Amino acid sequence: MRIAQIAPLTEAVPPTLYGGTERVISWLTEELVALGQDVTLFASGDSNTTAKLEPIWPRALRLDGTVRDANALHMMMIEQVYRRSHEFDLMHFHLDYFPFSLMSRQPTPLITTLHGRLDLPEHHPVFATFSSIPIVSISNAQRRPIPKANWVATVPHGLPVDLLQPQPIQPSYLAFLGRISPEKRVDLAIRIARRCGMPLKIAAKVDRADEDYFDEMIRPLLSTPGVEFIGEIGDEQKSEFLSGAIALLVPIDWPEPFGLVMIEAMACGAPVVAFNRGSVSEIVEDGVTGFVVEDETSAAGAVREVAALSRSAIRRRFEERFTARRMAEDYIHLYRKLIDGKRARPRLATV
Repeated sequence: MRIAQIAPLTEAVPPTLYGGTERVISWLTEELVALGQDVTLFASGDSNTTAKLEPIWPRALRLDGTVRDANALHMMMIEQVYRRSHEFDLMHFHLDYFPFSLMSRQPTPLITTLHGRLDLPEHHPVFATFSSIPIVSISNAQRRPIPKANWVATVPHGLPVDLLQPQPIQPSYLAFLGRISPEKRVDLAIRIARRCGMPLKIAAKVDRADEDYFDEMIRPLLSTPGVEFIGEIGDEQKSEFLSGAIALLVPIDWPEPFGLVMIEAMACGAPVVAFNRGSVSEIVEDGVTGFVVEDETSAAGAVREVAALSRSAIRRRFEERFTARRMAEDYIHLYRKLIDGKRARPRLATV
């Protein structure tokens, strides 16, 4: 199949450090190529891929201080893809609802994977207006705010099977990984660790938009005994960091659409203790790969139980459920279904 993958220009594919959506697009693209598909990736020019790269802008927008209107460049990219749509059997967008209007006016099959939250009231009229556009969720929980949208599949994210590996390290601390923001609740992770009397290591980035929150609410907590703030880490450091964790704490306070950190921990054999929000109960198998909890008290209780879980079994469940190869195979099945469905539609007779 001739497949177009259309990525945001905000980060390179894959990103240098943090960037969940672009990382997933990279893993999917590389697996599709490995499975023999003819893939063209529309992305920033500093992207790295075995697919055919179509560079829309020389550099990821987050790293390019000269760009002040990212929407303008994304609109240009959508138009360029539209003009070339006849070259592809299917187009796979990762740009939220921005392509809907233009792309609904051309015949090539397309899907859009939605990577973010959908619980804002303004989402309802958008998806009602473009009710024929096929969209993919990354968890069933992500669908709840707009259940009548044209959902055609749920495809959970997956990691390359060898990207992260369990390391022979004695677990000795609790871990928090990802991003520091109000909805991620690292403050609760610190409180849970204190309740358990265990050290906590925090490997997380602080976005510019969250700097005030970090300085006012979180920085004072980092002097808590036993708390170590490491900062942002890359994939090459995660195996050691997560293998050394007694458990990964995910005390989120928002409807998380997926949560890559949870399957990263599983890839390293580390149990996950996560609040029952959004996708958590779909990813964490309670009593197998970790525990799904409701609050701070039950989280502390779960931490005391994780030693009974098999870290090799956690890794095995990752390999069975959350690899990039499984993700790519799911998408190939969906691509073929949409392409075959388009071919099967009867053409209107012309007079």
